[in-house]
Amino acid sequence: MRSYLVVMDETEEAQTALRYAARRAALSGGGVEMLGFIAPQEFVQWGAVQEAMEEEARLRAEAMLVQAAGAVAEDAGITPSITVRTGDPVKAIADFLKERDDIAALVLAAAEGAPGPLVSHFAGAAAGSLPCPLIIVPAGLDDEALGRVG
Repeated sequence: MRSYLVVMDETEEAQTALRYAARRAALSGGGVEMLGFIAPQEFVQWGAVQEAMEEEARLRAEAMLVQAAGAVAEDAGITPSITVRTGDPVKAIADFLKERDDIAALVLAAAEGAPGPLVSHFAGAAAGSLPCPLIIVPAGLDDEALGRVG
């Protein structure tokens, strides 16, 4: 089964990309893969404190992804797969795409104004080396516009 990869964070743009990917997956019989990130923690002198901070960040990211996955399951009838990675999002996305040959498209959403760092990177110099299509969804699309996806 081919899946749409959506990079998730707590922004409205990510929610729009997720709704788009879920509708496309439902129409094509595909799946949705949600990829979340944990920023690397600054070095803390006491290892136990750093471990606790990293675990707290992981739990926050997982909770956000589970909540978003629940909304997709309710709206589109698809249960997304969830992956959480630590580190630089650009590198983690590129590595994830290299590991998986079942990704139908990388779905990102662009906010009004200047595009974010992921859209800038993947739509720029990296676009020609992606192993799958890149879909950039305007973040301002409402549910009616997303409903016209065919």
